[in-house]
Amino acid sequence: MAIKPLNYAAAYFQFPYLCTMEQVSSKKDIRLVSKLDLENLFLGMGEKKFRAKQVYEWLWQKGAHTFEEMTNLSKSLRETLMENFVIRPIQADKVQKSLDGTIKSRFRLHDGHLIEAVLIPVPHDKRFTVCVSSQVGCSLSCTFCATGRMKRVRNLDPAEIYDQVLLVNRQALEYFDHPLTNIVFMGMGEPLLAYKNVMQSIDYITSPLGMNMSPKRITVSTAGIGKMIMKLAEDKVRFNLALSLHAADDTKRNEIMPINEQNNLAVLMEALTHFYKTTHNRISYEYICFQNFNDSLEDAKQLAKLCRQFPVKVNIIEYNPIDNAPFLKSADQNIDNFAKYLRDQKIMVTVRRSRGKDIDAACGQLANKD
Repeated sequence: MAIKPLNYAAAYFQFPYLCTMEQVSSKKDIRLVSKLDLENLFLGMGEKKFRAKQVYEWLWQKGAHTFEEMTNLSKSLRETLMENFVIRPIQADKVQKSLDGTIKSRFRLHDGHLIEAVLIPVPHDKRFTVCVSSQVGCSLSCTFCATGRMKRVRNLDPAEIYDQVLLVNRQALEYFDHPLTNIVFMGMGEPLLAYKNVMQSIDYITSPLGMNMSPKRITVSTAGIGKMIMKLAEDKVRFNLALSLHAADDTKRNEIMPINEQNNLAVLMEALTHFYKTTHNRISYEYICFQNFNDSLEDAKQLAKLCRQFPVKVNIIEYNPIDNAPFLKSADQNIDNFAKYLRDQKIMVTVRRSRGKDIDAACGQLANKD
């Protein structure tokens, strides 16, 4: 049966949600087309609907970055797809390997912008985590963060987030002979300000037609946007949630995280309580200790109060200093005393020692380099 060529001008009128008139003469990234819309397009080409499932699996399960790889499609169909669509994968631009095994990658996007992803291996626990970005830059301006010095350019599309996981998984297999076990959205950007694209990328990662990873192995970290945490609850997400807390009182948090002025701790506690009661998913607090700022026993006591409202795990993080920031890493003894106080209060605590000290480990450092 002859394959009907795909006419984008006709597609505009038949499927106006797929393309604008400006896109009629240009090729659309096929990874921005839903499975349902692919089915409709294939039917319009005189093809069977199941071809959409085949293409979908090539894109999201096998990670195909070219149409030539789709070998269970006929050559003529692949040529038709190439004539009408493109695939725009992210490209490795620079890779740094730390002596502790951490691998930081800078990726170049199709429009030239740069983002970061980090492989954090813990081989003795068989835990291999990728930290992914959700935006180019960030609008939140946290004073301790290199990404906060960058303006927010745009949200990453779902495929650009997916590609970070795909390519870093290949790194894990190459260097450690082990696939990724966990994904954390703790890289560049605020995931809840790229809500739709982050949710879609997680769908691709967790779908049986995609990577088929358990959502329980995914954690989305937010600087704290109350209404969007409420939306996570209403959407009944199945992944874990982390709050980048870093201070347990509003005065200090306002100083280092301007977002707190519109989303203070009372607002966040209300939203997180609703999230936990609705989803029963795990919540954690990320808490970077800064020397002589938030690492005293009084700070620990205030944090302990926040931990009594719902079950929560505290991840205490050593700071990776950045240029021209007013903060230093807390002394090891201060961190240990801080953690001990919380444990004595029956609070679950993990101390994350700094990784990648010999490379540009802090979020945004590598992307900011020439």
